Amino acid sequence: MKAVISEIQNRYLRVRTVNYGSSLYEVYHKLKKTNLVLNLGSKENYKFENFSVGATCGRYAGRIANSKFNIGKKNFLLSKNEKKNTLHGGKKGFAILPWKKIKQTKNKIVYQIKSKDLDQGFPGNLLVNCTYQLHNKYLNINYEYKSDKYTHVNLTNHSYWNLSKNKKNKIFDHYLTLNSKKYLETNKYLIPTGKIKKIKKGLYDFTNFENIGKKLFSFSKSKNKKKLKGFDTTFAVKKNSKNYIASLKSEKSKIQIDFFSNLPGLQLYTAQHLKYKKKLYPFQGVCLETQYYPDSPNKKRFPSTLIKPNKSYTCFTKIKID
Repeated sequence: MKAVISEIQNRYLRVRTVNYGSSLYEVYHKLKKTNLVLNLGSKENYKFENFSVGATCGRYAGRIANSKFNIGKKNFLLSKNEKKNTLHGGKKGFAILPWKKIKQTKNKIVYQIKSKDLDQGFPGNLLVNCTYQLHNKYLNINYEYKSDKYTHVNLTNHSYWNLSKNKKNKIFDHYLTLNSKKYLETNKYLIPTGKIKKIKKGLYDFTNFENIGKKLFSFSKSKNKKKLKGFDTTFAVKKNSKNYIASLKSEKSKIQIDFFSNLPGLQLYTAQHLKYKKKLYPFQGVCLETQYYPDSPNKKRFPSTLIKPNKSYTCFTKIKID
């Protein structure tokens, strides 16, 4: 299938997407004349393995330990693509597959993907719709999904945000705040141990706006690492009536984006491993992935990602761009 870029816009924003991965290619702030997300350059690059740049990750965003889970008494073995674990749905996850565009209006694009039973080891024929819609200063991302069997689903948008006009600038001058007082402890493979830890003042505290660069240097120092370390951490969202999740801002460009979602977690990834040809480099963007927790199929105490047969499910992320 051809790689195709589609476009929607209003007076505030212009958004471009690519059918491969149902990916965000551009989020253009018209007043500031600035694109806010990284992309791979040529649309053809989206056909091949990359760092999920702008993509919809699935069937299961995040990691699943030992590439397996049980549903009832049945054991399912999944595609391994990060040592012994599964990351973002396996070797052929949704991020590099072609999605079908089933609808487009001036301010809305709807992509669809059909994933067959036992695709990458996951049970059930799964149907997913991904909708990008503009409403004033908001970019709304909505997922609708349904399976004909019990299965686990976790979907997220994996955009790398950079609010600088010059995308060669790293995110060290960006400021971030999270609506969270807890984070998930992980082992050396970034698999949750099952413990949800309270945030104390220090490394994981983003309860007020914090300079990302300062945090990264503190993080590396605390781990006694000479090489700059980054975050790849799941934060448990504090429930609130507005579904507020996080805010990212750049004082230099005077741009702020606010995230709202009905999902229970936020994966903060500071792109320390990002490298793509001669275009993308470590710490060039920050991912704020609204999602369920990693390895939820194997952690009974985590919010469940199990869906029932023939029942429709939805989740949303709204991004306000000022």
